Amino acid sequence: MSIVSSLNALVGSLPGFWSPLVSALIKVLLVLAFVFGNEIMLIWLERKVCGRFQRRKGPMYVGRPEGWLQSIPDVVKLLAKEDIIPARADRWLFVLAPMVIMVPAVALFVVIPFGRGWVPRDLNIGILYLVALGSFTILSLFMAGWGSGNKWSTLGAMRAVAMLLGYEVPLALSLVGVAMVAGSLSLVDIVHAQERAWFVLLQPIGFLVFLVAAAAELNRTPFDLAEAEQELVAGYQVEYSGMRWAMFFVAEYASLMAISAIAATCFFGGWLGPFASGPWWFLAKLYFFIFLFMWVRWTFPRIRIDHMMELGWKFLLPVALLNIVLTGIGLAIWG
Repeated sequence: MSIVSSLNALVGSLPGFWSPLVSALIKVLLVLAFVFGNEIMLIWLERKVCGRFQRRKGPMYVGRPEGWLQSIPDVVKLLAKEDIIPARADRWLFVLAPMVIMVPAVALFVVIPFGRGWVPRDLNIGILYLVALGSFTILSLFMAGWGSGNKWSTLGAMRAVAMLLGYEVPLALSLVGVAMVAGSLSLVDIVHAQERAWFVLLQPIGFLVFLVAAAAELNRTPFDLAEAEQELVAGYQVEYSGMRWAMFFVAEYASLMAISAIAATCFFGGWLGPFASGPWWFLAKLYFFIFLFMWVRWTFPRIRIDHMMELGWKFLLPVALLNIVLTGIGLAIWG
């Protein structure tokens, strides 16, 4: 009997009133365990990727065995740091911003199918749910920058709003072609629609637009203009310390996992594999995209802000709209 079947049997044996509550609680705990458990792995993996690509001896050798012990002093350091709120800060905005960015980053996994029958909630508007929750990133970064009462933080927040608005629209439009081909907004239906061919073969333009826009939405190099330590010290999060700063750090890795999971689900068949199907295929594709985004981060330098805005509005947006038109023509001709 699988884990899913065992949990369903356990929940089904409970009284009617408790059954939905316990089921929801179990799903929430499993999602949290998956996200935070993988974040420990991603911190180690990022150090190793950074160390190998840039020949940094610290990430390659510190904290043996193989760097696993390095995360322990990092956590202790963050817990021991004083939580400082600047005197000129808007206290409520300053305190709420890390929570606003953290909760949606984890909530994105509610609709992600990990395997056949392994989905916390199969919403028939799954794509819209992802796009709506992703927009909270703009709000949280603006709250952090404006609420800090610091000019560098405010500039970082303005950059974040301009950048994320410029790339969120192409990102959403790149998924429209996927929904058109699948005939559904449900992520489970989208995976089932790829049993004959993955959508990366049917939507190559949409996939490339999604990949570039997703890299910008993650606010990582070469699109980390909201932080830009050479120009803005640390941008929107310059006044944060201790665990409040750590929440931004954790949310970044949760967003990295979520974007990679969406790419694996919508364009690479989710849990479907060439010879067999299962959650191991989903995890393999998930970590492939995570490694790809890390590769980009530690390889390319930061681009200029005017070039970044032109790329989003003058190139990605028209190409995303063109992809929708071509998809509609293809569906009209071939069905």
